[in-house]
Amino acid sequence: MIADYHMHLRTPNGEVEEIDHTVEAVEHYVEQAARAGVDEIGFTEHVYYFRETRPLWETRYQLDRCRFDLEAYVEAVLEGKRRGLPVKLALEVDYVPGRDDELAAALQPYPWDYLLGSVHWIGGLAVDARPGLWETRSVEEVWRLYFETLAEAAGTGFCASLAHPDLAKIYGLRPEAALVEELHERTADAVAAAGVAVEVSTAGLRKPVGELYPDMSFLVACRQRGVPITLASDAHLPSDVGRDLDRAVAHARAAGYETVTVFDAGNARQEPLG
Repeated sequence: MIADYHMHLRTPNGEVEEIDHTVEAVEHYVEQAARAGVDEIGFTEHVYYFRETRPLWETRYQLDRCRFDLEAYVEAVLEGKRRGLPVKLALEVDYVPGRDDELAAALQPYPWDYLLGSVHWIGGLAVDARPGLWETRSVEEVWRLYFETLAEAAGTGFCASLAHPDLAKIYGLRPEAALVEELHERTADAVAAAGVAVEVSTAGLRKPVGELYPDMSFLVACRQRGVPITLASDAHLPSDVGRDLDRAVAHARAAGYETVTVFDAGNARQEPLG
C-alpha cells in the first residue's frame, strides 16, 4: 500500500501555485497519483488558510492567507469521494499551544478522515523560514524548542500523525550528535505515549537539507517504541504527488517498518508497506 497523506490542493499558474479548492483540482491530483503508483491520497491544506479559524492566528504570514472558505474545501474533497476517487479529507493543523478547544470547535462539524499535526512557528517565529527563530536563537536552542514543542503537540492527541517531524534540520544545521540523539529519543517517547504516528516525508529532499524527514535515528527510535508511520510527498502541485515515495518506503523499511497507516473517518489501520 502506498498512501500519500500530505498534500495541498493547488493548481499551477505559470511558475506559481494558486489555491484551487475544487473537485476538478482533486481529479488532477488523483490522475498524477495513478501515474505515480499511489493507491490513495489525502488532502491536508494548512488550517490557517480558512476564515473559520482566523481568531487563532497571529503572524502576518498566516493572517494574509486566512481568507478561504472551509466549507468549499471540504465539499471539493467529499465530491471526489462521491465520484469514487481514492481520496481522504484532512488538514495540516499547525500547533497553537493552549488553543486546542477553540480549534476543535471550529473543525468539529466536518467528517475528517485524519488530522496532520505540525510545528512551523514557535512564539510567532518561524522554524522553517529565515530569519525567524534563527535570528535570536542558537542552533541548539532552536532544536530544543522545536522538539519540545513537537512533543507538546503530540501530547494533545489532537492529530493522528506528525508532519515532517524533524523540521528543525531544514537548513542542514545540527547541534552536537549527543544532543540530537537525546532529542530524538525523548521525542519518540512522547510520541509513543501519545499514540500518534510520524510521517516519513520526501519534502526534505526539496529543501536545503536535501534529506528525507525524519533522520534514521529518530525513525528507528520511533520504530523501537511501536510508533506507526504515514507516508508523504507534501505536494503543493499535482506534479509532486508521489514524488520520491520509493525512497520514503526504502527509508521506512531500513528502520524496520513493514506496514503503513491508513485512515478512514478517523479510524486507523495498518496495511503492508509498499
